Amino acid sequence: MAMTERKTFSDRNTEVDGRNKLLNQPISVWAVFFASITAFMGMGLVNPVLPSIAENLEASPSEVTLLFTSYNAVMAFAMLITGTLSSRLGQKRTLLLGISIIALAAGLGATIADDIWTLVALRGGWGFGNALFVATALAAIVTLSTSGTAKAIILYEAAVGIGISIGPLLGGTLGSIKWQAPFFGVAALMVSAFVFLAFLMPEPKMKRSERKKTSVLEPFRAMRHRSLLTLGIVAALYNVGFFTIMAYAPFVMGLEPRGLGFVFLGWGSLLALTSVLTAPKLSEWFGTVKSMMFMLGLFAVLLFLMGVFVNVSAVVIVCVILAGAVLGNNNTLITTAVMEASPVDRSTASAAYSFLRFLGAAIAPFMAGKLAEIYNPHVPFLVGAGFVVAAVFCIELNKKHLLHVDRTSGH
Repeated sequence: MAMTERKTFSDRNTEVDGRNKLLNQPISVWAVFFASITAFMGMGLVNPVLPSIAENLEASPSEVTLLFTSYNAVMAFAMLITGTLSSRLGQKRTLLLGISIIALAAGLGATIADDIWTLVALRGGWGFGNALFVATALAAIVTLSTSGTAKAIILYEAAVGIGISIGPLLGGTLGSIKWQAPFFGVAALMVSAFVFLAFLMPEPKMKRSERKKTSVLEPFRAMRHRSLLTLGIVAALYNVGFFTIMAYAPFVMGLEPRGLGFVFLGWGSLLALTSVLTAPKLSEWFGTVKSMMFMLGLFAVLLFLMGVFVNVSAVVIVCVILAGAVLGNNNTLITTAVMEASPVDRSTASAAYSFLRFLGAAIAPFMAGKLAEIYNPHVPFLVGAGFVVAAVFCIELNKKHLLHVDRTSGH
């Protein structure tokens, strides 16, 4: 009995120590963490006003989904040069440049965009700024963290989840005033993030001559590693489902901007909580690869239910919110796997993975809108489910190339 009590006490001490290590970070990590929250608030701020944009700019749903397609397509290709820019400018300057571009694009979207095509073009610029920020922020948190890769990624995914959960609620509130208001909100958030990073993230002490300059070809060379290529393809496939929810689901829920904001608040809150609390446990108990496959399977089921019951708003709303929990787990699992998948440096691995990931994200929104116009509202979600099932098969067919990922995490 005493031995059991001592073991339990020791386990509790280990858990507390783990939490302390997660929270005991340098100021530079927290600077990037809070800037990431702000940046991802900007991403979700626009979701609740998609139907309003369609109405006010006299655009079809498929034309409005191009706001996500241009954003993700530019982001995908920009990911290929983020490592090159970061290796020359340094992480801090690259982050500040990305934030500045987002603020400018959002501000112009609020002031000069009087048709859907101008807004689509500005969202492409927004995607370029976000690419510079996203890839560099992940690499910066992992590099600067004192608690190891896994806990650093948990922090990053928590920032993503918090930002994505708060953003839609703020966007829905502002969008109930007028559709341009969330764009003004994004610009203001980015200005605050710029100030935050400028003052709280210290300049690296590395001399210019000591910096390793990364070639623009490095992400393509990194894809020679089968493990990294596999995870990138898996991310591209499941992002088709992810962005079908992000870009098309608002059109079938039948809610006003504020109502959509609350739905995506629930979605993002579960995403944030599961990415921090349950994803590490799943990886510890079942292994990263098996956990990914299970979460992707659940995601496919939710998309299938949304496709079948697309005319029942309550079912769609519940499935969207529950999808946040599944995606929170999967995002952390796959990001952790990517960081450990290949021997290339983390910024290059992040760029290669993100390039493939956002290609899938670019295809999904416009495809979903067009499928609904050509066929019916059921089809986008059913096709999205098919892509997620394909991601599961991709992991199964390449499982032998991912064994070392589980060994790294203790399996």
